[in-house]
This record gives sequence, structure tokens and C-alpha cells, in this order.
Amino acid sequence: MLVALTPQDNTAFLREVDEELRREQAATLFRRYGIAAIIGVVLLLAALGGWFYWRHHRDQVAEAQAAQYQAALDSLAADKPEAAAKPLAELAGSDIAGYRALSRFFQADVLLVKKDLRGAAAKFGEVAKDEGVGQPFRDLALIRQTNAEFDSLKPEVIVQRLRTLAAPGNPWFGSAGELVAAAYIKQGRRDLAGALLKKMAADKDVPESLRQRAIQLAGVMGVDAVGAGVEKAR
Repeated sequence: MLVALTPQDNTAFLREVDEELRREQAATLFRRYGIAAIIGVVLLLAALGGWFYWRHHRDQVAEAQAAQYQAALDSLAADKPEAAAKPLAELAGSDIAGYRALSRFFQADVLLVKKDLRGAAAKFGEVAKDEGVGQPFRDLALIRQTNAEFDSLKPEVIVQRLRTLAAPGNPWFGSAGELVAAAYIKQGRRDLAGALLKKMAADKDVPESLRQRAIQLAGVMGVDAVGAGVEKAR
């Protein structure tokens, strides 16, 4: 004979059924996704651990390279380029862009002192082509590379290489403009050289020493750049 359930018994019974259903669903979900979730947590913890280790290792590397860089500077300041050669060579392969670029600049400068223009140009070229280095560094390296190998380049190569840098508003306008103007002169295009030199003389952002040279060279081209420089200065 069936015994009728009171409302209280009915609620308790439904609660037990609901809890049992939840336990069954949880067990099913764990069987289906539990292992994957555990693996995911393990991988996440491993990734975090690896990231912290990488940061610690990178800090140690940066400290070591800073010491190498300072040692190289001290050697160069003491006029001992041979002593600076080893740390500069090691830093030239650094994965830290700043040290990599600066060390190659110094290597190139040492080669320039030795009159090794080809070797210096190659070092500057490495910086100019290094996409990991900031654009201002790359532009400066390109200018210095061009200056080092100026006599061995065709004028049109120089003009094409530095055209975008030899323009008002570019931070390297003066340095690049001087080389491009010289290339124009080698081409016999004195009108273009004079016009460019006049722009340089009138640009207050161009270093004063370069502006004065531009005025003098423009005068040789038959272009009066003195007035342009004075007017711009006002």
C-alpha cells in the first residue's frame, strides 16, 4: 500500500533528488573535462614559472652586458681599443637592441680611426639593416655608412639612399643634406646642390656648424644663402 508523502517529506525528497542530479552532473563533467582542465592548469603554472624565470634570466643578462659595455667605454676612453675589442664583439651579438647598436657604432668608429673605411661602412650597415633597432639609430647609421663609403659610391646611389632624410623636418636633415648636396655637385647639378644648401642654411633646426658650412658652400655654387639664414633666424 502506498503511503502519501507530507509536503515536508515531498520537499526533502525533491531536494535529495536535485542534489543527487547535481552530483551526477558534476561527475559527468569531470569525467568529460576534468583531465583537460587539470592539464590546462598545469600548463598555465608551467608558463608562469617559465615567464618568471625568463624575466630573472634577462635581468641577469642585462646586468652582465651593462658591465661589459662600461668596460668597453673605459677602455676606449683610455685609448685602448684593443682592450675594448672583445666586449664590443660580444655585445654586437646581444639580443638587447641598444647594446647591439651602440657596440657596432663603436666598432665602426675604431675602424675609422684605423682608416678601414670599408670595414667601418659594413658595421654601420649592420645597424642600418637591423629592424630591431629604433629608426633614428638606423637612419644615423645609414648616413655614417654613406659618409664612410662616399668616394666609392656613384652620386645617384647617394642621392637615392638619403633622399628622404635630406628633407626639412627630418632630424638628420643637416647631415644627410650635406652628403646629398655633395653628390649633386659630383653630378654637375649645381642648381640642385645650391637650392638644398640654401634650405639647410635657413633651417634653425640644423646645427649651427652645418648651417655655416651650407652658407659657404652655397656661395661657391653662386647661391646667396646668408640672407635666408638670417631671415629664418628672425
